[in-house]
Amino acid sequence: MFYFIRGSLAYLMPDHAVVEAGGVGFKLTISNNTYDALAPALSAHGEVKVFTHLAVREDDMELFGFATEQELSMFRLLITVSGVGPKAALSILSTFTPEKFALAVCTDDRKSIGKAPNIGPKTAARIILELHDKMAADNDVFPVSGMTEAIGSAPAPRGGKLSEAEEALMVLGYNRTQVLNALRSMDTTHMEVEEIIRAALKKMM
Repeated sequence: MFYFIRGSLAYLMPDHAVVEAGGVGFKLTISNNTYDALAPALSAHGEVKVFTHLAVREDDMELFGFATEQELSMFRLLITVSGVGPKAALSILSTFTPEKFALAVCTDDRKSIGKAPNIGPKTAARIILELHDKMAADNDVFPVSGMTEAIGSAPAPRGGKLSEAEEALMVLGYNRTQVLNALRSMDTTHMEVEEIIRAALKKMM
């Protein structure tokens, strides 16, 4: 029904925002990541553009808001998983950026996903099972295809899988110092690049 709303940010709390557009205040349930993205506009009384998803239930309607199309797409992908509703999907997107969640799915990191509020190990396993192939095939949602290209094309000045893993982790937003500290204590002799990334992420997260 609504794809995005553009207007002034009238109110902002960690779990919801109110955007005034055309004289109407739209209450949007938001993630922590979207809260962080919108916060600067509140003090500046600036205009914001929030991408939306309307969840309709038998006795209620709720409008969810996202700072980026990427996060909206990931939310819509998550709620296709059996047993994962809008609240659980938002919980995951409050714990991970879309990129880092995609990498967790790509590397079968159910332990990290299971740490999100209201997401246990069984749900994490189901999410990975149902989303891995969808994310690999969907170029509209960041993720596996984009990360695979980034890993494969990343420059490796020191050569080898360790450099590929280092560059891939930096693409995901970690700085070189964080990555090197995580990799320094690991024995990567018999590990594939994907395993190195997964193990390093566990150390840094």
